[in-house]
Amino acid sequence: MAEQDLHARITELIDTEHRLRARAESGEIDPAEERAELQRIEESLDQCWDLLRRRRARRDAGLAPEDAEAQPVTQVENYLQ
Repeated sequence: MAEQDLHARITELIDTEHRLRARAESGEIDPAEERAELQRIEESLDQCWDLLRRRRARRDAGLAPEDAEAQPVTQVENYLQ
């Protein structure tokens, strides 16, 4: 996935998150459904940001950024800060 595509995907996920929160505020969806969907969106965002960082790190190291691969949610969500 190219960086332009990653940025578009991140924007799409953020827009989806905003729409979901608006629907929850207006009572259109159940709070449990909102939480589950928000978790899925946040995990996808974390994967996208991680892949973007991996691509940039490879480029800075003189390696091919397109060889960076998305990591599983279980790995991305368990990184130590």
